Amino acid sequence: MNKKKFEELFEKNIARISKMYSEYACSNEKAYRLKQDDNCYLRTDFAIDRDRILHSGAYRRYQGKTQVFSFTNMFDEETSNRSLHTTYVSQIARTIANMLGLNLELVEAIALGHDLGHPPFGHDGEMALSKKCIAHNIGEFHHNIQSLHVVDHISRKGYGLNLTFQVRDGIISHDGEVHNRILKPNRHKTEKDIQNYIAQKKIGKKVEWMPATLEGCVVRISDTIAYIGQDIEDAIRLDILKRADIPADCRNYLGETNSQIIDTLVKSVILNSYEKDEIAFDEETSHYLLKLKKFNYARIYTNKNVKKARKKIERSLDVLFDEYLEDIIEQERSSHIFAHFLKRKNEKYLISYSNPEKVRDFIATMTDRYYNEEVKRYLLPGSFY
Repeated sequence: MNKKKFEELFEKNIARISKMYSEYACSNEKAYRLKQDDNCYLRTDFAIDRDRILHSGAYRRYQGKTQVFSFTNMFDEETSNRSLHTTYVSQIARTIANMLGLNLELVEAIALGHDLGHPPFGHDGEMALSKKCIAHNIGEFHHNIQSLHVVDHISRKGYGLNLTFQVRDGIISHDGEVHNRILKPNRHKTEKDIQNYIAQKKIGKKVEWMPATLEGCVVRISDTIAYIGQDIEDAIRLDILKRADIPADCRNYLGETNSQIIDTLVKSVILNSYEKDEIAFDEETSHYLLKLKKFNYARIYTNKNVKKARKKIERSLDVLFDEYLEDIIEQERSSHIFAHFLKRKNEKYLISYSNPEKVRDFIATMTDRYYNEEVKRYLLPGSFY
């Protein structure tokens, strides 16, 4: 193969793509990594990041993790899981980014990696795990921070994926829970800022935090667009609410189906962000979206059946966490925390993290089904390793 000719072809292709970008897009030339990496002269750095995420074990486990409704994927395989949600975020973000002339490969990499650190059972699992982390003095658990931890220090036996700063920043900067009408990138962020953010969040402080790129802002707003209507569809499917329960003014303005809601929100973002260095909804759309979020919180996320599941998760996680911790202290090599996790990590990981941090990382990697099997293993009479 003529390597020089291939490199020339690659550079021409990059130049061609760059001409189509908006002045506010993050160009491929701006990509950089903390550790130098070889260029394959076939994909951009952001495309390489996307593919590394796609082929990671954490990405494969998405399909076994709950989105909102704990335990439902055990009996209803059409209910949303973390894999579906991530796919929806990616496609919505690509649609917006394409219309705005942004870097599609950067958007896709951030979208596909943004939830890699989510523990089993969605936000119920996240809250339960955070309580245990606080009790063991390792700080609050936040899935966006854990997602960065996965790509930096857990994947590939602890060597990490060596992703670009822009993708890593986008992953840790997503936050679908916070309501922002306008997202403006903080283009002056550094690695030191990321580490300071992690430290502040772990001790429970609220931090004003924006992505470093417009592409990161697109993924952050797409995260909300992807879940708001889909959670309603899942709740209707599970007989938690009826379509007529959606506030009438929200139905009239945003739509009453997931498809209609996505269409309204995506068009608002595109119209209000075109040729601007910000990603935004118009005021009216933002008003009804916030009202719909509050409706979902009251009728779905705090539903009494969801609360029942949350208590079960908290009790079982409390037991699992302590059992794994004891297994490490006692060097119980037959425990799955050794066989399925620690045995597969390099020396640097093993000496860099405390025992409670290792337990946190192991539990956070679990799918719902694996978690349930581990609970049975420890709690049911006659269970054995």
